[in-house]
Amino acid sequence: MKFSIQKLKSTGSEPLRFEDYVDISEVEEMNNDIRHIDPVLVKGFATTQGNEITFHFSIEGTMILPCARTLVDVKYPFNIDALEVFSASPYYNEEDGSEIHPVNGEMLDLTPYIKENVLLEVPFRVFSEDKEVQENALTEGDGWEVQSEDSKVDKIDPRLQKLQSLLKDNDEEENR
Repeated sequence: MKFSIQKLKSTGSEPLRFEDYVDISEVEEMNNDIRHIDPVLVKGFATTQGNEITFHFSIEGTMILPCARTLVDVKYPFNIDALEVFSASPYYNEEDGSEIHPVNGEMLDLTPYIKENVLLEVPFRVFSEDKEVQENALTEGDGWEVQSEDSKVDKIDPRLQKLQSLLKDNDEEENR
């Protein structure tokens, strides 16, 4: 999604409105959990004040992520509100530490900032709501099993059984 700096500056005080679908499928190849993402709907407006260009926009779409329990595909819809500020000034110094991005050339490409906002929206983990998938999920394997909070009640590891008897003896001595 590219914008001409000249066109942005020529709008004056009127905001430049935009709405389009943007293909950001390159994020699937990055080292993250996104398995698939359809083109996202980006809509908003840009305002110009001097050499500063401000974009207010929303990103709407759906990404496919793996379920944290079963690794099946889970659709994760998202709607992100974003604000990005750019400076077209030739004197702007990027090392100032501010959140203002420099503009190089005559075109401003918003796509990298759309990708960045989507990547920041990826949740730590998602779970499938499909009951059939949850029922068919593996609950145990070679040397492991899934435990619920209810199954943890007073189950003692056989390797620690001897220690348990020592604790009981110690408790009895303290109660005397």
